[in-house]
Amino acid sequence: MSHQTPLGSSVPQASCLDLWREKNDQLVRQAKVAQDLGLSPRRQQLAQDALEGLRGLLHSLQGLPAAVLVLPLELTVICNFITLRASLAQGFTEDQAQDIQRGLERVLETQKQVGPRLECGLRGLWNSILHASSLLPELLPALHHLAGLQAALWLSTDHLGDLTLLLQTLNGSQNGSSEDLLLHLKTWSPPAKESDDPLTLQDAQGLRDVLLTAFAYRQGLQELIVGNLPRALSSLHEAASGLCPRPVLVQVYTALGTCLRKMGNPQRALLYLIAALKGGLICGPPLLEASRLYQQLGNTAAELESLELLVEALSVTPSSEVPHFLIEVELLLPQPDPASPLHCGTLSQVKHLLASRCLQTGRTEDAVEHYLDLLALLLDGWEPKFSPPPSPRGPCMPEIFLEAAAALIQAGQAQDALTICEELLSRTSSLLPKMPWLWKDARKGTKESPHCPPWVSATYLLQGQAWVQLGDPKQAISEFSRCLELLFRYIPKDKEQGPASNCEQGCMSDVALQQLRAAALISRGLEWVASGQDTKALQDFLLSVQVCPGNGDASFHLLQTLRRLDRRDEATALWRRLEAQTKLPQENATWSLPLYLETCLSWIRPPDRETLLEDFRTSLLEPCD
Repeated sequence: MSHQTPLGSSVPQASCLDLWREKNDQLVRQAKVAQDLGLSPRRQQLAQDALEGLRGLLHSLQGLPAAVLVLPLELTVICNFITLRASLAQGFTEDQAQDIQRGLERVLETQKQVGPRLECGLRGLWNSILHASSLLPELLPALHHLAGLQAALWLSTDHLGDLTLLLQTLNGSQNGSSEDLLLHLKTWSPPAKESDDPLTLQDAQGLRDVLLTAFAYRQGLQELIVGNLPRALSSLHEAASGLCPRPVLVQVYTALGTCLRKMGNPQRALLYLIAALKGGLICGPPLLEASRLYQQLGNTAAELESLELLVEALSVTPSSEVPHFLIEVELLLPQPDPASPLHCGTLSQVKHLLASRCLQTGRTEDAVEHYLDLLALLLDGWEPKFSPPPSPRGPCMPEIFLEAAAALIQAGQAQDALTICEELLSRTSSLLPKMPWLWKDARKGTKESPHCPPWVSATYLLQGQAWVQLGDPKQAISEFSRCLELLFRYIPKDKEQGPASNCEQGCMSDVALQQLRAAALISRGLEWVASGQDTKALQDFLLSVQVCPGNGDASFHLLQTLRRLDRRDEATALWRRLEAQTKLPQENATWSLPLYLETCLSWIRPPDRETLLEDFRTSLLEPCD
């Protein structure tokens, strides 16, 4: 009756233990040989064979009753198996948690403590084992090794509270919080390996160093995102000084550059970015951060050069380093977050950033070239339908068309701008007949995108500006009128359905709609002025002031028109209001407009408002004859 036999008597003979240990050591050596084969096809097969060998050895060990003499080897085999499996899969899974749990249960079996405590999960198991008075010292090295893997799993899954409690127990401390996790990792000192211990792919000390670097970097990046710059700087320095592989070091240096730039220390930031660019093959994030730094310094040429280099870098498939069969820092880092300063985006997103910055900084010819390249890249696989922007960082597809058209008009290539606009309209042709009823049908379940009318309206606005440049005022007025007709039919998302989504706000906010209406009215009004029809121009300028009170350009054009029509009292009253507004403190705008709209508004802006007001002061206040 085996259940009445003391556990010590069920220990296998020493010869079996030696054989199992020899098998473990042989499989570890095999995995290390596979590691040295680089990208050879035989590498993966050797590693997979080693993994299956460790799995079989573990099944043999766990097929027998748990024994104290065998447990150090059994736990070591579990650690080697988890390490190799996680590194081959490049991540942890629930299977690894089950492997750890099974190992802890085997330890408890030797302490006769298996029972209700298992309901507490892994945290309860660890607590039971590490606080047990009967825990033998010879188990501590293997348990610390297994605890390192548990810590890696919890860190990768953001179970920081559980990880903190585990480290407190390992360190013998009684209290603390997750904010002390970095300190707990520094304090943790796993027992040193003995020369006659079974071979391991990675020991507890190596795991501790990886955990320390990974957590310091994760914490520093999170503090950087939320804006706690001093703490971010401290954590990132800690990560840089630890066990940091080259790809991770590039990211850490880039994050340090971002942090120092935001702290107002651009020269030190630049040093870290240079070090990041020298540190490895991953140059996307440091180049993007360099462009931000140069933009902040006002060095436009260097900013655009950085973006051009970034486009080149993203155009080439990067060569990656061969991962080791270890738990590495990269394995414990979160997936790239679009909100992270280290997220450099896709090739098309960076091309768009380069094109838009060229347009914003007056490099119009370069902007045109980059926009046309971008459209060629995007249209290669674009279906004739609209979808929301892929992320808050970039514009939706029609906006890129509109920006390209605005750049072409700015460059004096009005005919090419018309071609771009016609291409955009052709891609919305299936929606055009439904537009007057689009919003009335919204409650009936229409599936059309609510972004289309503003996009199409803006397209007609830019076509009108192109005809202005081509010297055809009649065609320009017609396009402006079509733009206004659609805009005044457009009804934003039903207020009863709640606020618009972020995507909708990003595509066309209420402020942008007001400015778009004002731009169309002012543009048409200027064409009436050019054709000598000041009365019609007056109507458009008056309406533009009503629909967009925040657009000062409309008021100045209205003032000039009132003066030409000799409506002295109305002009004087308007002038006084404008004079008073100029003396008020100017508030910075809390909203932003689409780039194509900002560009269009710049074309219809009065050249010098202060000079205009001074001229009106002289002319309007002269005594009547």
